[in-house]
Amino acid sequence: MADATTKLDVSSRAPEGSRAARRLRRSGRVPGIVYGGGGEAVSFDADARELRLALAGTGAVLDLSVDGKKPTPVVLKEAHRDPVRGETVHVDLLRVRLDEAIQAVVALELTGIEDAPGVKEGGVLEQITRELNVQALPTAIPEAIVQGIGEMQIGETIVLTALSAPEGVTLLDDPETVLATLSPPRLQTEEEEIETETELVGEGDEGEEQASQDAEGAGSEGSSGGE
Repeated sequence: MADATTKLDVSSRAPEGSRAARRLRRSGRVPGIVYGGGGEAVSFDADARELRLALAGTGAVLDLSVDGKKPTPVVLKEAHRDPVRGETVHVDLLRVRLDEAIQAVVALELTGIEDAPGVKEGGVLEQITRELNVQALPTAIPEAIVQGIGEMQIGETIVLTALSAPEGVTLLDDPETVLATLSPPRLQTEEEEIETETELVGEGDEGEEQASQDAEGAGSEGSSGGE
């Protein structure tokens, strides 16, 4: 749980376009903006390393201090990253009240995968859903929601209704959202498909042979009648 806050000191700045933002990044600073909570939007820049450490915990509440002023509780709304290097190039922060629930996206982690009987038998596990939409107080938003699948068998599917949300957390997604499936081994599946195709081909050959025999019989009857 995000039961503790981390302080982040930033400096206000005037929005100056992408060229100024690139200069900031080259100097080890990351531009950002904070808004919401009934206040005006404020552009700022933060030390890249301090920002990275502050955001290390997903869902963490930050005490944001702009130009040394009184800290305000905020959460990360969105982080924009460089598509090649993966570095954070801009952050959007949202002011929150610690006594009011907010909506957030948290990661879904599956545990006990290697212990699942279906996996031991060679089944193929596929995690369909990796993020969940939740609602909770800012300090109650978990870094991740964990679901154990240690008893999962081949052919089984886990949906959201099987998930137990942490106390104080409400799941917002469709209850029938598929979280994970455990399919038969691919080799077995391919063999079954081949067998099915072979049976269909065999049935087709039998049908053609029967049709040929019927045609020959009809021809013989026709010849006999002509005589």
